Amino acid sequence: MKVNQVELLISAVRPDQYPKALLPEFALAGRSNVGKSSFINRMLQRKAMARISSKPGKTQTLNFYEVEKKLIFVDVPGYGYAKISKSERAKWGVMMETYMTDRAPLRAVIQIVDMRHKPSNDDVTMYEFLKHHGIRVIVIATKADKIPKGRWQKSIKEIKETLGFDPDDNIVMFSSETGLGKDQAWKIIEKFM
Repeated sequence: MKVNQVELLISAVRPDQYPKALLPEFALAGRSNVGKSSFINRMLQRKAMARISSKPGKTQTLNFYEVEKKLIFVDVPGYGYAKISKSERAKWGVMMETYMTDRAPLRAVIQIVDMRHKPSNDDVTMYEFLKHHGIRVIVIATKADKIPKGRWQKSIKEIKETLGFDPDDNIVMFSSETGLGKDQAWKIIEKFM
């Protein structure tokens, strides 16, 4: 998809704040600091549409980005970040669960994992949650440029095994630096629109 027009519609915390325009939505979930913002910026061909922070846990709302008036990316708070209080984490959990299980325009969750590491327990929990609720998942294995090409297949195999990957789901090797996987990710997203 050629992206010329992107607009941050709203940063929401409650369903009554969600956009009324019912375009197909794709939520982006991942551990804090896994590269969600970099993924969004690369996909949308913007340098700083989603703010990249060296401090994990920066996204604290559901950020709705309208793309080409055709679809919406929804950036949700990163999970697994220890430095926020348990009560704050619980609030984020309820906000994300409410959105993911009740939002009719949601077409898929794009779950971002770091290709350099085995998926964390939080990654597995998120994947299992999505599968339990019958939500379509697109796994993006990011930071592919940070490991040698010779290790890519081994890394993908480990991600699939750790997540208990459903062969009906899609997995894409991705690099925000080089753009590897961008076209493939767009093809899958467009198929689910």
